[in-house]
Amino acid sequence: MADLRINLAGIKSPNPFWLASAPPTNSGYQVQRAFEAGWGGAVWKTLGDPILNVSSRFAAVSFNGQRVAGFNNIELITDRPLEVNLKEIYETKKKFPDHAIIASLMVEPKQEKWHEIVKRVEDVGVDGLELNFGCPHGMAERGMGAASGQVPDLVEKQTYWAKEVAKTPVIVKLTPNITDITVTAEAAVRGGADAVSMINTINSLAGVDINSWNTIPHVAGKGAHGGYCGPAVKPIALNMVAECARSPHINVPISGMGGVSNWQEAVEFMLMGATGVQVCTAAMHHGFRIVEDMLDGLNNYLDERGIAKVSDLVGKAVPKYSDWGNLDLNYKVVARIDPNTCINCNKCHISCEDTSHQCIDMLKDSSGKPYLQVREEDCVGCNLCSIVCPVDGAISMVEVASEQPPMTWNERQAALAMTSAQKLDV
Repeated sequence: MADLRINLAGIKSPNPFWLASAPPTNSGYQVQRAFEAGWGGAVWKTLGDPILNVSSRFAAVSFNGQRVAGFNNIELITDRPLEVNLKEIYETKKKFPDHAIIASLMVEPKQEKWHEIVKRVEDVGVDGLELNFGCPHGMAERGMGAASGQVPDLVEKQTYWAKEVAKTPVIVKLTPNITDITVTAEAAVRGGADAVSMINTINSLAGVDINSWNTIPHVAGKGAHGGYCGPAVKPIALNMVAECARSPHINVPISGMGGVSNWQEAVEFMLMGATGVQVCTAAMHHGFRIVEDMLDGLNNYLDERGIAKVSDLVGKAVPKYSDWGNLDLNYKVVARIDPNTCINCNKCHISCEDTSHQCIDMLKDSSGKPYLQVREEDCVGCNLCSIVCPVDGAISMVEVASEQPPMTWNERQAALAMTSAQKLDV
């Protein structure tokens, strides 16, 4: 079996699967159950001055029969006394010394506040700290969470304050509610962050009850924006991890999260630069034992590919991720329909005819049997037909030879500029 151990900025863990700071890590009882199930680490639910939470707190978005495709919450940080949490962290670490326990922290942007909580938390034996600069609701209205995480100077300054007294590695958790996450990631690095984690939840409103006109969820008829997570946010999270991983200015490990529900998605995040992953919504939906399938699937994947260590996956796909201007304009794929597999539902034809490039013809053979055929000379390889097709393998996207050599937009513009310059010289 492959070696699943990871080392994220000095934080060692028996495997790359951690529970994210959230309701599943609210108590020692829960974290210990998670470790018994097989999770490699846990980021304790955010500690700070205890607050009062509201009722109700959660909402979910289901789509096309899939329950909890997206998850929304308006829950805040821990509502339990700091002393109780610290006692349970100490007991849990003593019982599971080889598992990673990271304390998520959030306090006002004051140097003395950060010094105080860092010292208190490290005294009970945590393996690392995660500074929560991402919570988009409740705490942001009090100048914490995303309110700090959206301001690079505050990210840098508060990271520096934590690092002034921290003896364990400091991870900075970044908000996605910003135009360019690399800006705040770079600020965290300037402040001395040993690692960054992303993404925290996205500003959202799950829905509105069209009968009562109440927001979902609501508290006595009033609603507020919350944080969105779950499978629906994975593409956003994966992009942000990749952007940070390919930046030469963010040379620290990444803990990736945002919609990770199975081992395949964990592999995607690791290939795009994450040293390990954090999971929340999937555990809330299915329970802690989902980690068993994650561990088995990851082990089998690595064994089948002859990869000895899970750490060998990290960043392997990053060189393949670039800007649009670096893509080959002369590369071409076309759609081809397998008549033996096609069920003639005509979804591809409708989609192409109404919303794409009108290059799928409805024909009949000599016996009068209908079939669909792509006019390859008109096909632009947009993939839409293969996406809407309900039958796996019925439509393939096939690479075709190009008569032109590879050329990117950037190369084309450079060539045009050179030609213009030569004409001016003449």
